[in-house]
Amino acid sequence: MLLHYIYLMAICAEAASGALMGIRRDMDIFGICLIGTVAALGGGSVRDILIGHYPLSWVAHPEYLAFTICAAIVAAVGARALHRFKSAFLVVDALGLVAFTIIGCDIARSFSTFHPAIVVILGMITGVFGGLLRDVLCNQIPLVLRREIYASVSLLTGTLYMGLLYLDLDVRIATLGSLLVGFTVRLLAIRFEWQLPRMDSKHVRGFD
Repeated sequence: MLLHYIYLMAICAEAASGALMGIRRDMDIFGICLIGTVAALGGGSVRDILIGHYPLSWVAHPEYLAFTICAAIVAAVGARALHRFKSAFLVVDALGLVAFTIIGCDIARSFSTFHPAIVVILGMITGVFGGLLRDVLCNQIPLVLRREIYASVSLLTGTLYMGLLYLDLDVRIATLGSLLVGFTVRLLAIRFEWQLPRMDSKHVRGFD
């Protein structure tokens, strides 16, 4: 139940962040709602398509679609005021990243034929692909492909979750433990600007 409430907060926050990016690209209200919805529900949809999990989550639960569209419209109307809450968005986004990852792992592991490594990857897809699709549609280099510690946090969260379940811990303990660790690492990465090494073409001999 806790994870479900976090999920609802996360999809609303992701929809709002997508809407704000749509506004920066001078999109109309339809484009803003579309970008917001893709950002919020895109990761789960990609996961469901890959594993053949039908109907898609937002088709089975159309209220998710309603939440994201409403959040996008509210963000569009209050865009000027929402810029003051950038830090709050980052916190909710971090919470959403790890919540999406755990939910993705939980759905994927219900298919007993999947190897645990595949379950973790599907959890990561759930966590990061919404933002990736949002950035691609907005003609921006996706955050997940840049130096920021983002997808790595998702992989860490999914791996920890599956590891705790492998140790036969109660699923609630595994969920809360993974959520806490992943959320903390993501906040620390934001606070201290942790980044992965970047391959700079200027320092690669013969690269033109």
